[in-house]
Parts: sequence; structure tokens; C-alpha cells
Amino acid sequence: MHTQQAQWDLIVRGGRVVLADAVQTLDIGIRDGRIAALGALPEDGSPALAADGLIVMPGMIDAHVHLNEPGMGHWEGFASGSAALAAGGCTTYVDMPLNGIPPTVTTDALTRKLEAARGASHIDYALWGGLVPGNLQELEALAEAGVAGFKAFMSSPGDPGEEAFREVDDLTLLEGMRILARLGRVLALHAESEPLTASLATAMRAAGRTGAAGYTASRPPVAELEAVRRALFYAEQTGCALHFVHISTAAAAEAIMAARRAGADVTLETCPHYLMLTEQTLLTRGAVAKCAPPLRSAEERERLWALTAQGAFDFIASDHSPCPLELKQGATIMDAWGGIAGAQSSLELIVGEGHLARGLPLPLLARLLATGPARRLGLAPRKGEIRLGADADLALVDPNRPYRLTAAHLLQRHRHSPYIGDTMRCKVTATLSRGRLVYTAEEGIRGAAAGMWMRPIQT
Repeated sequence: MHTQQAQWDLIVRGGRVVLADAVQTLDIGIRDGRIAALGALPEDGSPALAADGLIVMPGMIDAHVHLNEPGMGHWEGFASGSAALAAGGCTTYVDMPLNGIPPTVTTDALTRKLEAARGASHIDYALWGGLVPGNLQELEALAEAGVAGFKAFMSSPGDPGEEAFREVDDLTLLEGMRILARLGRVLALHAESEPLTASLATAMRAAGRTGAAGYTASRPPVAELEAVRRALFYAEQTGCALHFVHISTAAAAEAIMAARRAGADVTLETCPHYLMLTEQTLLTRGAVAKCAPPLRSAEERERLWALTAQGAFDFIASDHSPCPLELKQGATIMDAWGGIAGAQSSLELIVGEGHLARGLPLPLLARLLATGPARRLGLAPRKGEIRLGADADLALVDPNRPYRLTAAHLLQRHRHSPYIGDTMRCKVTATLSRGRLVYTAEEGIRGAAAGMWMRPIQT
């Protein structure tokens, strides 16, 4: 009797597979970590993972996370942060340069960052380099070493220390853009006006307004819009490719879109917290919902959803910015650490609210969560889509499994989140990284940490 030879390392069977422009019920045949077949695959003895009734998304590429090693792993490290991301259906992340000691603004610091990540990350990763005053001479070496792009702040990123990541002055920003244009690399910007936000924060403190309303008033929409317009002007002068992180207002998004229509090489992201929460959340839940730019009004949130439906944004990213819980407690909101810890919830929130509640098509959400970041940061065609030849990076999502988020669900180092107590409309039930089953809802994280550094593919 002839026994058929198993062809695949794994078959993901019968899921609703989210392709670039359609959703189809398909089997996915995986061989050597790549997607080798899409279609109706025969039973041949290959191992199989049942996906009947599940949505099969390309694994999220979270282009904006802060995992804080080396030196600050007690806030969040590669092991805990990547576990939380994997549990949320993320298969690749891009780590920001600022909260490590030292920050990733030299090739030596990049080497130390890579040493901390090696053997610790459960999923694949890329790394941002930094643009700060005094490191213009480091940009070319960092680009050659393999950073995915560069990040700069136009407002203060926080309390300065001896090795702290600092905001750029205008001359550093302009000269940095000239260098990065020559190198063909993208500059990601936190766009808020430091003169406006610093002066307003001083005024709020002087008036005794150190709570939620005072903090929100100290970082108004005009501070974002002014910085966006200034950066776009510098990009027009230099030809530098820009990416604006965590855009919180429709006015800023529309200014960026207008520049793109005029020929600028510019992309933009927003975050789940701007699409899910409002300034009222900061009042009711406190500093776990503090971020910069701050949460906006319910009306602004609806404008952002309208822009999302129109395809205005290129990425949705978590801006996972964790800290020990005590830094969120005790002080006034003005003094508390500003950062939302949301790595594990991004895909569930966006699929749940965007698709299940608002009816946005899954291919659009897949572009925001995976394809857009992959293309912008040089990770495509290997990452970002369910297609033949791509890495088998998959998130299996049960749209009929709502649950109430508790701290016990979270795998990050410090289990606080503004979403605790909220009902998630869907659940990630399994995550595959290069064909390896790295997470299931029943077992949690599986296997050894085998995430790889993804250097950008330069075209």
C-alpha cells in the first residue's frame, strides 16, 4: 500500500485568510518557514492547525515599541515585551531607540541593543536608530549597520539624564534631514512643538492645574499641527523621507496627506489608544491613560476613524511605552510617566472595533497593521502579507470569542493598561512566526525564544 509523503511542515486549514485585496477560505501550506501554498490542500499526513471559523491575518508588524534594553529591562525587556506582542498577534516589531541605556544613537549602542535582544525575543525584530543633537556624524554608520530608520523628537521626551535621548533643535533637524535624504533613509518624528508644550506646562503648573485637564491643555492640537508643518517644510527643502508617529488629530493628518499629494515622501501612523479612548479616559482611569500627544475628544476620535476608513494612515502602531506601576501612581498626572502599555491589545482592538463593530474591510486593516510598515521600513516582500514566498507570520483571530481583559491576561513586565476591564470583541488564539507556533491562547508562549533581527532590504 502506497503511503503519501507529507509535503508540508504545517498546514493551517480552513481559515478566512486575509489577502492583499480579498478574504478567502483557504489552506496555507508552510515549508521551511515560508508560505509555500495557498488553496485547497489534500490530506497528506502533514501536521495541521485547524482554523475553521477563524480570521487568519498577516502577523502584525508593530513599528513603534519601547522595550528599553539594555539598561532599563526592569521597565520592559525583550523577553517580556516580545511575549506580550506575540500574544497579541504580532510577529515583528521595530524597537525605538530612546529608553535604553545607552540610547541607540551610535553603532556601539546598537551592538549592545542587539546583544540584549539575541536569544531573548520570541518574535522577529528590527531597530530604529536615533537622531539627537551631537550625533550627525553617526547617522551613516548606523544606516550601514542595519537600522530600519531614524527617530527624532521635536518636543522633550522626558527627564534628561546623563545619557538621555534628547529632542532635536531646528538646526540638527534640518542637517539631519539633509544627511538622511542622501542616505535614502526615513526619519520618524514625534511632532509636538517644544516651545508651545513647555510654556503651557509651566503655565498649568503655576495655575495649580496638574490633573488630567491641565495635562491635556498643555499639549493642544495646535502644538502637533505646528510641528508637523515645520517638519514638512524642512522635508521640502531637503528631500528627506518622513514618517510621522502617533498622529492624534485629523488636522495634522490632513496636512500630511496634502503634502503627500504635492509629492512629499511621507507616511503617518496613529495608535489604538487614539481610536479607542478619549480625554475622558484620562479623567476616569488616571495616568495609565497618559500619553503624548494626549488623548483627544470623542469628536476627534470619530474624525480619526473616518480618516482610517478612507485609507489616510499607513500604519497603526501601539507605541507600547511601559513603566513600573509606581511611576503611574502617587504623583499628579502632570508628573506621572507618560506612556501607554498596549502591546498585547492592538490587533484585537483594531479588528474588534474596526471590522466587527464598524465594518471596515479586513484587507484595509491588514495593510495598516502589517503591509504598510513592512513596505515603508524595508521588510517587504518577506514580511507583511500572506502571499507565496513570504514568511509564514500569521495571527489567528476568533471573531466569536469576546472576553473581558484583566491584568492576568497580560504578559508584559508591568501589568497595567488603560484597557483593563474593557471587553475585547475578538481574541488572538494562535500566533505563528516563520511557521513556528509561538503562542496559543491555551498554552501561552511556546518554545524557545528564536526571534531574528530583520535588517531592512534596501531597494
